[in-house]
Amino acid sequence: MDTQYFILGAIVLSLVLGQLNQRYASPLLAIADRWLRWLVFAFGAAQLCRDFDLINRPYWVLTIMFFLIWFLGETLYNWLAISALSVSPLPLFPRYAINSSGEEWPVQPRLLKIREWLRAQGFRQTQALKAEVGGGLYLRVSVYQDAAATLRVQITFLPQSNGAIGLCYTLTSLTLDGARYVTDNLTVPFAGFYPENWFVERRPWSRSLPRLLARHRARLLAAKAVETSFTTEPLYDLNATQGELDRLNTELGFLHPHPEREDFGKITHEGRYRVWKEIWMLNYLGRAQRYE
Repeated sequence: MDTQYFILGAIVLSLVLGQLNQRYASPLLAIADRWLRWLVFAFGAAQLCRDFDLINRPYWVLTIMFFLIWFLGETLYNWLAISALSVSPLPLFPRYAINSSGEEWPVQPRLLKIREWLRAQGFRQTQALKAEVGGGLYLRVSVYQDAAATLRVQITFLPQSNGAIGLCYTLTSLTLDGARYVTDNLTVPFAGFYPENWFVERRPWSRSLPRLLARHRARLLAAKAVETSFTTEPLYDLNATQGELDRLNTELGFLHPHPEREDFGKITHEGRYRVWKEIWMLNYLGRAQRYE
């Protein structure tokens, strides 16, 4: 009976978390909900087998068995999704364009507070951009920079399947020796390779822009980096870096060469494994691959 109450409570909590996540699009809520659904499946299926005498095995053995079945099922689903992405026309490194629609910043109180905070800290908006990712869906990006133009804050609005709007930050600084320091909290897998002069730290758990900004500045201070001002507009800089990432990941075997992509897809088998691994790390641990 205690196990049944646990399963029922977990189901109710999962439903509550799902409703909250539709409003806040929080990766932390999503991670908790995924673990709850996994546990509900494992314990619930084992409980059904015991109640109806379907399988004559100890309860803990059944729980572990269904726990592994969920893992295998989701592994298969993720692998098929990665394979479908590889052969689809959706771009892995989309090209950005100026967003002139006037819809660069969603009108929601929690999002408007972030814009006001940026303005209070002396950041000003330089460009509003968008990139089509397929099916009429767009990544909307608003780029801010400080008065000295040495730090850019890229606000990316991610459309969610449930209609909510996900929010991620990317902080970028350039140094006199040609290095690029990037600190972000993106929750989408990358799993590829960065140029040697890029120093990237991904912190999906950090949802606070002030804390992420403090971390970025601490990294620059620890590296004794001498910052330099951006000399190009965000549109040119973003598209240039997208092209550089495409070229580098093709050379290093994460992506197939362009002439082979129609026959074999965009992502190599090694690349698909790396993406699969990072999906699991992000979905259940909130961690991304370390890049430095």
